[in-house]
Amino acid sequence: MGDVSSSDTPLKATFKIKLNGETVTIATVGQAYRFITNLNSVEWMEFRTLHDEAVSALEKAADNAMLAIPATNALRALFVRARLL
Repeated sequence: MGDVSSSDTPLKATFKIKLNGETVTIATVGQAYRFITNLNSVEWMEFRTLHDEAVSALEKAADNAMLAIPATNALRALFVRARLL
């Protein structure tokens, strides 16, 4: 597996999330991976299962672009549950 955080594999949707008054755009596997892994793990504790599923899906999609749809769906589920979308 390559470096997931630098993957340019496009997601099947672009997410625009407001965080601390700034809009963050997430359009690639690498951007999404950095976003959900750079935040403090305590912040994701409530959504642990969804977070773990999203991380796993992104890691798989970094090596196989055909898995971008499941990765996008896992991210969407996490962001909706966390009320970021």
